[in-house]
Amino acid sequence: MARIAFMFPGQGSQRVGMGKDFVERYPRLMERYFKPADEILGFGITDLCFNGPEDQLVQTQNTQPAIFLVSMAVVDVLREHGVEPQAAAGHSLGEYSALTCAGVLRFEDALRLVRRRGELMAGVNRRTPGAMAAIMGLPPERVDELCRVAREEGAGVVEPANYNTPEQTVISGESSAVQRASTLASEAGAQRVVPLQVGAPFHCSLMNELKDEFAAELDKYPFRDPRIPVVANVTGDYVRTTDEVKEALRRQVAGSVRWTDSMRRLAADGYDTFVEAGPGRALGGMSLKINPGRATFAAGETSRVDMLLAQLAR
Repeated sequence: MARIAFMFPGQGSQRVGMGKDFVERYPRLMERYFKPADEILGFGITDLCFNGPEDQLVQTQNTQPAIFLVSMAVVDVLREHGVEPQAAAGHSLGEYSALTCAGVLRFEDALRLVRRRGELMAGVNRRTPGAMAAIMGLPPERVDELCRVAREEGAGVVEPANYNTPEQTVISGESSAVQRASTLASEAGAQRVVPLQVGAPFHCSLMNELKDEFAAELDKYPFRDPRIPVVANVTGDYVRTTDEVKEALRRQVAGSVRWTDSMRRLAADGYDTFVEAGPGRALGGMSLKINPGRATFAAGETSRVDMLLAQLAR
C-alpha cells in the first residue's frame, strides 16, 4: 500500500488557464471554491486564473491566493477519487495549502491569509526593490559562502532563500547584491544562473519587517493541530501543534525554505509516493532529484489526475 505525501506548489507555478479544466469536469468546484473565493477577496480571481491577463496574475498579491485556490480544488478532486495524503509539505506559499489540507486552517481563512501575505510582500518590494536567482550546479554550502563573500564586499543583502535540491539553491536580496553573488557563482563553476521573475525578494532578511505585522494577521484566525504530519519549510521537520505551526509561518516570511530537508524527512519516514497537488510540475522534478526512485506524480491538470489514478490502481 502506497504511503502518500502531498506536495503543494508556491509562487512561480501559476499559469493562465489553471484550474479551468477541473471546473469544466467537476462543476461543483465552482460553487465550493471559486465563487466563494471571488466573494471573499472582492474581485474576480476565478476569471484571473482562467483567462488572465498574465501581467495581473503574476502580481504577488494575486498569485498567492490564485495558486492556493487551485491547489484546494485539486485536493478536493483527489480525495473524491480516494487519494488521501498521509503527510503533506508545501513550498513557501504552498505551506498554507498543506496546512489547510491537514485541517489546520479553514479554506476561507487561509485564502484571506495568503492574500494578505502577498500584499505585505509586494509592499516590501516597492520600498526595497529586490531580486532572486536560481544557482544550479553548486552545492548549497558553496552558495552560502558566495553570498557571504558578496555581503563582505559591500554588495548588500543577499542570502540563500530556497534550498530546492542538492544542486539548486535560490538566492534572494537586494538587486545589486543578487547580481554580484550570481557573478561569483558563475565564476565558481555554476552550470546555470537563472534570474527569477518574482514580485519580491522572498525568504531573506529584507522581509524581517513583516514578521510582527504578519504574526498579528495569523492571530486573527483559528488554528487547529494538524490531522496528518506536516513538514515546515523553516525547519525541514514536523509541526505538531498550533503554536508550532504559527511560529513556523511567522519565521517562514524571512526564513529559508529547506525543501531538500523536507523531502528527505518524508522519505526517511517511509513515504514512498509524492503527489504534486496544484498547478505546475516543478516540485515533482525537485522531488526526483532529492529522492530518486520514489513514485512522483503531478496532479495540476485533469489529464494528469487520470494518469495518477491509473498508476495507483495497478
